[in-house]
Amino acid sequence: MSFLNYHHLRYFHQVAREGSLSKAAAKLNVSTPALSIQLKQLEDTLGHRLFDRQRSGWTLTEVGRVTLEYADTIFRAGEELQGVLRQEAPAGRRTLRVGSVATLSRNFQLAFLEPLLRNPKVNLILRSGGLRDLLQQLQAHTIDVVLSNQAVRRDADTNWHSHLLATQPVGLFGGRAWKRRKFHFPADCHTVPLVVPSLASEVRAAFDRLMDQHGVRPWIAAEVDDMAMLRLLVRAGEGLALVPRVVVRDEFERGELTEVHHFSQIQESFYAITPTRRFPNPLVKQLVSRSGKGDRLLLEPDEKGP
Repeated sequence: MSFLNYHHLRYFHQVAREGSLSKAAAKLNVSTPALSIQLKQLEDTLGHRLFDRQRSGWTLTEVGRVTLEYADTIFRAGEELQGVLRQEAPAGRRTLRVGSVATLSRNFQLAFLEPLLRNPKVNLILRSGGLRDLLQQLQAHTIDVVLSNQAVRRDADTNWHSHLLATQPVGLFGGRAWKRRKFHFPADCHTVPLVVPSLASEVRAAFDRLMDQHGVRPWIAAEVDDMAMLRLLVRAGEGLALVPRVVVRDEFERGELTEVHHFSQIQESFYAITPTRRFPNPLVKQLVSRSGKGDRLLLEPDEKGP
């Protein structure tokens, strides 16, 4: 197997720009015969002729034009790599790879990432999955940051940092019929069907503790770990959903859902999880610096409503 030689590619790039072997050799401070040999070795590696050699000058073949485009990309990437290692700000587009826990509110993700989506210099790559899988990808450097609704413990092997981005109030929400119905908390939790997050959710754990304190056994009609499905169930059914307000923000603003009870004791927290890295993606710092500002991007309890 033959490998692409970076120096051969650099020599090719210079000849393509100059259109002359002798001019390129002078710029590169090498002899013309030596440069010709380097180009021949590159052509042998690629298996294609890169130049039409004529008296009037050297012109690129079709394969040469394609190679030149890739060479430009490779050299820009090389310059960015050096800039990253020197911790300099890149001049071109920058890629940020974000992993989001599948149970995380899509509304929160959109509100939080929207400034980056509008930035023409940022290429945003979003991946969704379970927290354990995303942390493995974070450790393997295939993603830069994980957005989660639960913090991650640090240990000797994984030096995670859980940056608190925002907290959101949690309530019980129901359809339009609940605007005319009375709900008495906590007693009615026993007689009204509830759609709640799964047992893995911190919101669910806090709700279960509260029910135990009141001595009430709630009617759990469904346990859902997907917030989009939870929204659909509460819109279609007669019961109530235990959710952070940001999850049902759009339905709440349109008057399709109403909040029958607000929990002062329960909140949903949103975190950006990062590892300790010597050369972190500078966009991660920009993202994490939004900590504490996320609440202002989202619907607050008394700001809006139907």
